[in-house]
Amino acid sequence: MENIIKKEINYPYLTRPVEIYERENGHKIVLAHKEGGLVNVSSWVKTGSINENDENNGISHFLEHLMFKGTHKHKAGYFDKTLEAKGAIVNAATWKDYTFYYVTLPKGPNDAYLKEAVELHADMMLDPVIPEDEIGPAFTLGDDNVLQKRERHVVIEEIRMRQDQPWTKIYNSTNKNMYTSHPYRRDVIGFPETIASIPRETILDYYRTHYTPNNITTIVAGDFDHEKVLELLCKEFDFKGRENFQNPQHQLDKPVDEAKYIELKGKINTGFAITGWLGPIARDLKANIALEIINIILGEGQSSRLYQNLIEKVAEPVFNVVATDFYNFKDGGNFFVQANYKADKKDEALELIKSELEKLLKGDMTEREFNKAKKKLKARFAESAETVSDIAENIGYYMTVCDDLDLVEQYSEALDSITMAEVNEAAQKYLALNHSVTTVLLPE
Repeated sequence: MENIIKKEINYPYLTRPVEIYERENGHKIVLAHKEGGLVNVSSWVKTGSINENDENNGISHFLEHLMFKGTHKHKAGYFDKTLEAKGAIVNAATWKDYTFYYVTLPKGPNDAYLKEAVELHADMMLDPVIPEDEIGPAFTLGDDNVLQKRERHVVIEEIRMRQDQPWTKIYNSTNKNMYTSHPYRRDVIGFPETIASIPRETILDYYRTHYTPNNITTIVAGDFDHEKVLELLCKEFDFKGRENFQNPQHQLDKPVDEAKYIELKGKINTGFAITGWLGPIARDLKANIALEIINIILGEGQSSRLYQNLIEKVAEPVFNVVATDFYNFKDGGNFFVQANYKADKKDEALELIKSELEKLLKGDMTEREFNKAKKKLKARFAESAETVSDIAENIGYYMTVCDDLDLVEQYSEALDSITMAEVNEAAQKYLALNHSVTTVLLPE
């Protein structure tokens, strides 16, 4: 067998260490043991909208669709049909930092289904045909003479459906205005004009550039013979000398210097708003935990401050929805406050949200809120080791976004040791009102 570097990680809540194998070509294989009859096979590629530009925005997501359209061994549909007949869930997803493909299925008698899943998954990852007749011909948007309804049209329809959603409109506006030059400012799904016109050769070039050994981590989680599965993965993932690609390092954008406000109009009956901030890089474990705690306290669920103070405890609520969200990204996450409110109460709604943020920034967090949020994060971390799908997804995130599975070992200790003072410092550093971008959508 080839020369492989092995490393073990003491993954919390699993009965044996997770094994990481780095092959000579840079391809990483991760094997995680979880008792039971189900297994998960996935590959995470270090490419998403972070590697796109204005000319090809949306290509990562479009390629994700096209990867299922057959290989030189198997026709389009064979992969899904064969594995789903064995009880498999087959899917994929594209985000800012990554694209990943996964299969969850019973391992079968003598691991037969697992073996077949690995073979088909590797074939799809390494030898997609991306056939012209499945893509559909390039065309000019609005050309009614185009009759061939292929994947190009499927993705365009998906984009159009999202573009009509109020939340998508204000998210995209806020996201774009939080950044000055970083690729994160673009929408992952892209634009209809780009998908309509992008040539097959451009898609193939993108695939060849980014789907390289050093950019792919393949994970198998479940109860199986590690030595046999490792040997099978090395055999099936034969990159045939494919050259590696080093992803570019992007300069991190700084937050806006003064609060930015954008107002849009749409065919709606209520008002919508999202306020966003730039957050810490994914590898900054303590800072991310601090913002996760703030997210829980401020706006996650019906016990949060925003829900209790602005909906539950008021006689005539201004808000229908008010909540927060926190996303982790390689080059800096995003924290959002999002709201849906009575259309004629826009000024009052924004003032109420501002008031709740100011209280938090002044350090009025209670010991009870702090401990409750920490307890919730501990439970969530434990739950991430309950199923093979959760384990594989967590490993994929740390390997692809953080470049370091060691952080999963350090998470519990970092969570236990974090103090209220550190959380308050993170709030003041990342959620200052003058560093925020707000988009409002009102009825026409």
